[in-house]
Amino acid sequence: MHNRLAVAAEGLRKRYGDHQALDGFDLTVAEGTVCGLLGPNGAGKTTAVRILATLLRFDGGRAEVAGFDVARQAVQVKRKIGLVGQQTAVDEILTGRQNLEMFGRLFHLSTRDARRRADELLDQFGLTDAGGRAARTYSGGMRRRLDIAASMILAPAVLFLDEPTTGLDPRGRSEVWDAVRAMVGAGTSVLLTTQYLDEADQLADRISVIDAGRVIAEGTPDQLKAKLGGDRIDVLVSTSADLDRASGIIGRHADIDKEKLLISVPVTDRVAALTEIAQALRDGHVDMADLALRRPTLDEVFLHLTEKADSADKTDKTEVPA
Repeated sequence: MHNRLAVAAEGLRKRYGDHQALDGFDLTVAEGTVCGLLGPNGAGKTTAVRILATLLRFDGGRAEVAGFDVARQAVQVKRKIGLVGQQTAVDEILTGRQNLEMFGRLFHLSTRDARRRADELLDQFGLTDAGGRAARTYSGGMRRRLDIAASMILAPAVLFLDEPTTGLDPRGRSEVWDAVRAMVGAGTSVLLTTQYLDEADQLADRISVIDAGRVIAEGTPDQLKAKLGGDRIDVLVSTSADLDRASGIIGRHADIDKEKLLISVPVTDRVAALTEIAQALRDGHVDMADLALRRPTLDEVFLHLTEKADSADKTDKTEVPA
């Protein structure tokens, strides 16, 4: 059980001119966990991170990070956090080890301690063999891991990762994911902003979905997926006639895509339902190209939640008298 909070924000507000970037933003991150902050471009993710990292003043609300008030105890907060932005901060000319030693010295470590810490981090992030090479020779994933390692010089209690795998290939993303898991295993709490839904699914213990500056849903990945009705069975058929027969057999609750010749139905008892539907379709002489049992993806949840929020906003606006 994770009872203590690494991050707690309540009612945060931030305006840029006529744009309300945060509009009553609430967030909690339990110690020793990863919280994924998801949202479309312009939803307020980066603004929230910059406020919690003491880089931006806010207009209203309150926030604590590692037990310290962000507004009144900014110096103490800075001593407890690490921040990895969307752009890498490593020096391409220096070697991996030299980069980490430089950051150690910037954080006022002695030369000896900076070297020791560099060696520890190179080992922790799987970069020991590459430590003597210039950072410009690193792959994208290796550079990003070096960047994250630099943010861990002082072993922060809380690490903010703002879209850390943007632009990386699948292998590079996987390397960064492994590095994040290792950090959390060592006791660091992580707030991760990302637009990659599979990334949040892989890493996050809990997810908060933000849109128009406020959280519109939160929970574990499985809890959010359950909002779309849990498991589904997808049936891909061969012809339009097969689709008509399948829809008549499966029932009125099915979703039908005539172009893809796909029919999808929510189910509860997944294994029993799969067996029953497969047998019924065979008995009904439906030619099936594929039959699959699946859970909703976070992509589907995300689209459902943000479209629902957009519809609510439009409804609110139409109800305001002129």
